[in-house]
Amino acid sequence: MANSITETHFDGLKLLNRGKVRDLYEVEGNLLMVATDRISAFDVVMAEPIPDKGAVLTKISLFWFDYLKDIVPHHLLTADVDAYPAVCAPYKEQLRGRSMLVRKAKPLPVECIVRGYLSGSFWSAYKENTTVCGVHLPSGMQESEKFPQPLFTPSTKAEQGAHDENISIAEMEKILGPELAAKVIDVCLRLYTKAADYARGKGIIIADTKFELGMLGDQLILIDEVLTPDSSRFWPVDQYKVGGGQPSFDKQFLRDYLSSLSWGKTPPPPPLPADVLEKTGARYREALEKITGAGL
Repeated sequence: MANSITETHFDGLKLLNRGKVRDLYEVEGNLLMVATDRISAFDVVMAEPIPDKGAVLTKISLFWFDYLKDIVPHHLLTADVDAYPAVCAPYKEQLRGRSMLVRKAKPLPVECIVRGYLSGSFWSAYKENTTVCGVHLPSGMQESEKFPQPLFTPSTKAEQGAHDENISIAEMEKILGPELAAKVIDVCLRLYTKAADYARGKGIIIADTKFELGMLGDQLILIDEVLTPDSSRFWPVDQYKVGGGQPSFDKQFLRDYLSSLSWGKTPPPPPLPADVLEKTGARYREALEKITGAGL
């Protein structure tokens, strides 16, 4: 897998964190985010990479940062490796196409999730109780049905390897304060609505997504990645049918495969067959092409 990078090691750069997908370095007071080809499912990082996945995530995020910049500022400084500080120069080819130099913000201590459709863990919870995360939903809804209005459903931000837990908006207000919480909700719903309208015109339903927001001084900004197949559920418009699960342009294909195994969803992960890796990668690349109109 010549195109794959599973882990980076840059001498002279300070590694701050190795997440499920991204390696984060400090560079001259800013952050260098490097999207590797690692993939996780059920909060477990798989042993095998998806070739070019990091480049796909980066290109999609760059598109959305630009498209949504009128709603909220973002942390991106540049993704042009030739404009990076000189200390990055020895690693230019590894960084090209899969990295971003960004401002260092303070991430909010909550996950900001917007849902347009009843799916995933929300569907599982709805079947038990029509009030989910403090949201009273209509009775009789079907799996994958569109909500009357998009829902903002926050969760805690768990340490790696642990699971986020859904919380109510009232609980989020206690964490952030009512004023900031209200601003976060407004921004996230506007981001989702604008992106979902655009994507539908390109043949993709954004069923739900997770935004990362942070504070730069007293300014709320959009950080991390945005509206990628890692952080969102993307469904094909032309195959959408209420009443069951949907085909997707994200890692749901991988999740479905893993769910067919007798695996406890804890490390170590099971080995992945070549066809699962290839089909997952193909879905990511198709999402990129549909959203941006261009490939890698």
